[in-house]
Parts: sequence; structure tokens; C-alpha cells
Amino acid sequence: MGQQISASPKSTQSSNHAANARRDVATGAIVIIAIVMFVGTGGTVLSDAVSSILGYGGSSDKMLVSAFLLNIALILFGWRRYRDLTTEVSERKAAEERAQSLAATDPLTGFLNRRSLSDRSVQLIRTAQRKNKSVAFLMLDLDNFKTVNDVHGHSAGDLVLKQVAQRVSQKLPSNNLMARLGGDEFACAFLFDPDQPEMVDRIADDLIESIASPIVENGNHLVVTTSIGMSRFDFECEDVDVLMRRADIAMYSAKKQGRNRFCWFDSSMEQELQTRNTIESGMRKGIPAGEFVPYYEQQVDLATGKLTGFEMLARWESPTQGLVSPEIFIPIAEETGMIGELSLNIMREAFEDAKLWDPSLTISVNISPVQLLDPWLAQKIVKLLVETGFPPSRLEIEITESSLFENLSLAQSIVGSLKNQGIRISLDDFGTGYSSLAHLRALPFDRIKIDRSFVTSILENPESAAIVKAITGLGESLGMPITAEGIEDKQIENELRNIGCAKGQGWYYGRPLSMLQTRKLLAERNLLPADPEQAPTETPEDGQTPSLDQRKAG
Repeated sequence: MGQQISASPKSTQSSNHAANARRDVATGAIVIIAIVMFVGTGGTVLSDAVSSILGYGGSSDKMLVSAFLLNIALILFGWRRYRDLTTEVSERKAAEERAQSLAATDPLTGFLNRRSLSDRSVQLIRTAQRKNKSVAFLMLDLDNFKTVNDVHGHSAGDLVLKQVAQRVSQKLPSNNLMARLGGDEFACAFLFDPDQPEMVDRIADDLIESIASPIVENGNHLVVTTSIGMSRFDFECEDVDVLMRRADIAMYSAKKQGRNRFCWFDSSMEQELQTRNTIESGMRKGIPAGEFVPYYEQQVDLATGKLTGFEMLARWESPTQGLVSPEIFIPIAEETGMIGELSLNIMREAFEDAKLWDPSLTISVNISPVQLLDPWLAQKIVKLLVETGFPPSRLEIEITESSLFENLSLAQSIVGSLKNQGIRISLDDFGTGYSSLAHLRALPFDRIKIDRSFVTSILENPESAAIVKAITGLGESLGMPITAEGIEDKQIENELRNIGCAKGQGWYYGRPLSMLQTRKLLAERNLLPADPEQAPTETPEDGQTPSLDQRKAG
């Protein structure tokens, strides 16, 4: 069978236009012929008709009368066709104007869209060059807009976008461009005197203040803020795309600095972004390649000096960058959504390794605030324990106070599921949050960890010492043992022991160790079974925990 070919809408539309044009030409030709015939026959027919009516002559020639009437009909037909054609042209022109408007503007706010912003920006730059002015280019991204959509619905979100657009238009000077680039991202540009850049700062401040004002919708106060990135045109940079990209980079820098603020583009930001992209690319390859591994920091019983376990720390053994600190890659992993896979991979390695240690040793694992938003987190951790054979009773999950602000009810569900499996939970970095006591009441924690910022300054700062004593007393009254982080010398250890802290960790006991270094340390202390297959799985009593070797003096 032959292949059936269907005409495309575009070709069909073109053929329709051609047919209409041919029909209009034919109609025009007929009307012209009718007018010529009317002129030729009309005088004779009318003269005969008048003479006949007055009784001066005979009847009119029937052929001439028929031709005359036909001419009139054709002329009327032509006039009607002309009127229809005029109406069609007007409607077509209006439709084209509407189409052009839709193609150039955002239908919700009436602002320019991304496609038309670039062309209009080029025109604005040319105007600036003629007038010896500069152009400020601003990128605005709404903070917490997703919450408005999730809680109040998309109709409320649309209202917020309209109100934000109105407030932006009210704060900008004349000769401006305003665009909605999509979602909750806006852009604007305007002329300013190059000798008065502070004018742009004032406008940015006005925008931030105006947008932050509550928007009332059905009795609800909808509040969003904005982060603004700014770049400026100079005569060495005429590329609109470069201006937009620089403003975008500055906007993300404003978000990184805490949001609800503005930030001018700086060349160091671009270098930082390139470095970040390099790290992100390396991480995407390194996670499945097993380049991210666990390191271990010793945890010691301050009363007896015995090794009780380790805190697991993530490290990146990059083939190109060497050993990379978590302070560098953890924020990127959280922003890009890689933190879940990264953390679970490292936990699997740690569980496989630690199940062969002496059963008196525990392992503590930090959970990222991003992970605590995963409703399946508890199930994923329990699945790892089952697959690796690591006892839940030897695992302690550490949760920071800051991670509880986002969704406390979900955190309660996750913690409850973990506790049901025999896993212990500790509150990390205690004292740095805003509602610590409320969190201690809301969640069944087993341990409190004092933030290192208080511990390292306990000898020099009376306030830090008072805070450590208060937290230790609170833990004692609640039946929660205390772990102090950041022990760096013997004097700090002695002070914490006198205060009553149960456990401590820090560089005084050694730097974080790799898996091989940890095995060597445990072997020296007889904390590795001779036959790994015979490794016990039950935790002995605390009194059977082996002692540390002689530590260096502070």
C-alpha cells in the first residue's frame, strides 16, 4: 500500500489563503466588467424607460434591461464582497496583534516574557548609549513561594504573582522593562546615571520592602520575600545574555547569604560558580563510583576514659582534588538532591565495616535536614541495617535542632519509627537553636550533644561555661546523658568531667580516621575479633568496655 500523506496545518492554511486571494481577484474582475457594462447600457436603458413612462416612445429593449439589472446585481455583489473583505482584514489584523501580544507578554501579569525581554533589552542599551546612561538589570526570585501554592492553592499563588508584578511596576523609574521569566522569577531593567549607582540600591531596597508586605486573600495573610541579583551595563559588555546571566548569579548569591536581600554581581561569584559546577559534576560521577567514604571520630567516656564508639563523618576521596572536606560538598549535595543517595551509600559502608568491631562500640550518624523531609527515611535506614546485618542497638542517629523547624510532625514520625526498631536518637548542636526545650518535649531523644562552639571556649568565656553547665543539668534532670563535641585539650576534658558530661569527642583524642586507620586502632586495642565471622552481635554491659591507651597530655 502506498504511504498516505496528510497536509500539515501550515500548508492547509497557506492553500486557504491562496484560494481566497484567487477568489478575491475573480470577484474584482467581475465587478469591473459589471461597472463597464453598466456605464455602456445604463444610459440607453434609463432613457428608454423614462420615454416609455412619459408616453413618448415604445417599450425598452428586454435584452438591455436584463443586462442592466444583471450589472446592478453584480455591482451589489461586489460591494458586499468588498465589505466582507474589509471586515475580514480588520479581524485578521486584530488576531495577529493579539497573537503578537501573547507571544511577547506574560498573560498573567502583562509583563514581557523571556522571549521578548532580550530584544527589548537591546533597544534599552542603545538608548543608554545615546544618552550616556547605564542600565541596571535586576533578577528577582520569590522566597517561599512554593509554600503559598502548597498551602493555599494555585489561585492564591496567581494572586501573589499579580500583586508582586503591580508592586514592581510601582517602584521602577520610567524607561524600564519588566518581565516575568516563568514561575516566581521576574526581571527588570532601567536607566540610571552611572555616577549615582546608589539609586539602584534604593530601588532594590524599595522592592524588597514592598514585596514583603502581606497580601490578603480570603482572610489569609500571604507573605513572600524576594532575593534580587543585580548587574549593570557598561561599554565593555553589550551582550544582554551576559547581563542576565550575571544578575542570575548574583541572585543565587543573595539567596545563599540568607534571602530577602539584594546583591550586586562580582567577578568572584562567577569563579565560585564554576568551582561549584566542577564539584557538582565530580560528585555525580563520584557517588556511584564509591569515592565518598566514611571516616570515624572517636567518642570517649569522660568518667572512665574508655572508647565507646565513633561518629561517622563523610569524606570525598576525589581522584583529582584529593581528600575533600564535607563543608565543601555537603551543601551542594543538599541543594542538588544528591544528599540522600550519598548518605545512604556511606552508611552502608560504615555498617558493613562496623559490624565486625567489638559489639561494645556504637556508631553515630548525622542526618541532613533535607533527609529529614523524606517520609521514607526510617524505612531506608532499617533496610540498610537488615541488608548489612548491623544491630540497630549499636546505631545512634543525630538530628540537628535546625532540621526540626521545617516539618516537626514528619520528624516525629521518622523518629518514632526509628525508635521502634531500637535505634537511639540524639539532639545534635544543642543550644544553637531557638526552641530547644520544646523540641526536647516533642521528640523522645536519648542523648543531648553540646555544640562545639560552647565547648572550645568553655575556659575563656564564662557565658559558654554557664551554658554547658545548664545543659548538663537539664540532661541530668531529664535522664539524657550529655556528649560534648570539640574537646581539644586536657584542660577542657577535665572541666567537662567536673561539670558532669558523660561522653566527649574531639581532636584531643585524634583526628578522624579512615576505615583502615580505624581497624588498625581497634586491632591495637583488641577490639577486633580474631575471626571476623565470629564477631558477636550483642552489646555487652558498659562495664566491659575496653579502655583507651595512654593519651598525650594537654
